[in-house]
Formats: sequence, structure tokens, C-alpha cells
Amino acid sequence: MKKILFGLALLGVLAGGCKSRQAGQQAGAYPEEKLGWKLGSQAYTFNRFDFFQAVAKIDSCKLRYVEAFPGQRLGGGMEGRMDFRMKPEVREQVLTKLKAAGVTLYGFGVVTPGSEKDWKQLFEFAKAMGIRTITSEPKVADLDMIASLCETYKINVALHNHPKPSIYWNVDFALESIAGKSKYLGLCADIGHWVRSGLDPVACLKKARGHVLHMHFKDLNERSAKAHDVHWGSGASDIPAVLAELKAQRFKGMISAEYEYNWRNNAPDVAASVAFFRSAL
Repeated sequence: MKKILFGLALLGVLAGGCKSRQAGQQAGAYPEEKLGWKLGSQAYTFNRFDFFQAVAKIDSCKLRYVEAFPGQRLGGGMEGRMDFRMKPEVREQVLTKLKAAGVTLYGFGVVTPGSEKDWKQLFEFAKAMGIRTITSEPKVADLDMIASLCETYKINVALHNHPKPSIYWNVDFALESIAGKSKYLGLCADIGHWVRSGLDPVACLKKARGHVLHMHFKDLNERSAKAHDVHWGSGASDIPAVLAELKAQRFKGMISAEYEYNWRNNAPDVAASVAFFRSAL
């Protein structure tokens, strides 16, 4: 009996050791997790493909989070498109397939409903799907209503900054628009679009300290409105300084890779960018 008990104890120790090594390997593979960063991809990066093809590409880039965008064909044997109006049974199917793929739906957007009724439906969709952050470019007049919904549902809405002349291209205006409304109402900092608008992404992040809820991550070949994506760390966005600022701010949330170039075969570009990102940490 003593031998049997000793053997069982030894197996327990070995199993615990294996789990510890697996946890350590996982931490090494995803160093951003220690900082509370959820590194993933905007499905728009793979908009030439259906949603579940995009999920497979995201997984191939060693990423575990997806920000879905409205209108993408679902695929994966499913009819319809990614839409906050989808039926409950379709939502369940999507979540089941995502779980099997090992990819978590974290964000949704950029989406801007046209009425309070549609905003409520969007929040109900986000709640049902486990979405933490909605990215949007809403009317300034709707922000009080949106802030109230944020408080009710405890779900973030992050204002996205397409390049000028879009409504929130200027970080100062975006911050003025959300001032004093809700901790769940903040910014989706698209650092590439800031560069396209002639702004310094690090300076913009410093101004937005405490209000950055979500990131759209890009590096561009030059500082101009016509710039295109390049591998992170090789362009004009000063990625190392951006990472240092996010660390200094103790940013928590999703960092969505957006690689809007080489559309038909950009998964290797995303993978190379992710490898640089993790080595830079």
C-alpha cells in the first residue's frame, strides 16, 4: 500500500511539474498577456476571405483574439454575415466554432448604428457574444445615450479615428467629446491613421492617457495620407516608442493587428509583425 501511495504522489508531482512547464511555455509564447494585453487581429485584415477563414489565418499567426467587423460572410458551412442583428441560434453556432478554433471574439466594429433602438440591439448582441469593446464613430449628439448604455451593460465603446476629415481624426476633439461621460467610453487608438493624419502616435497616446480602451495597430512606410502598411518595427509609426508608452500607461485591452496591404497573402506579414512585437517586449 505504501508503494502504491508513493507512486500516486510521484505521479502528482510529475503532473504538476508538466503543468508548470506548460504555463511557463505559454507565458513565453504570449508575453503580452502578463501586461493585460490581448493581442489579436481585426478580421478586416482578411476581408478578402470569410470570417472563419479569417479566424484560421489569425490562429496561424499565433494570435488568440479577433475583432469582428460587420458585413463579413460567415463561412465555415454557415450562411449569412457577421451582423449584430443575427439570430440567437446563429450566435451560438459562431461561438461554438470560435471555441473549437481556440480564438476569442473580443471586439466588434467599426460599427455605427443609426438609432437608439439599433444601439440597444448592438449592446444586446455584444453581451450575448462576450464582446468587451465596440469600436465606432458615432455622432457626438449620441454620446450621452451611448454612455448610458455603456454603464448599463458594462461594455466599452471606443471611438475610432479614421484619417481626416473623419469626425474623430483629431485626438483633442475625441477627448473633448467623451469628457466626463463614462469610464466605458473611450478611444480606439488607430496609430496608423494618426500617422496618415499627420499626427505623432506617441504624442496622441500621451494626451489620451487613461482613455485608451482598444488599439488598431499599424506601421506605415511613410508619414503621409497615401502610406501603406509594412512589417511592424520597419516603418514610420515608431512601434518601440508606442509599446513603451502603452507600458507606462498600464494599458489593458485588445491590440488589433490591422494590415491593410498585400490583401490576398498578408498572413505572413501579420505573423512577422507579431514576432517583432513579442521580441520587442
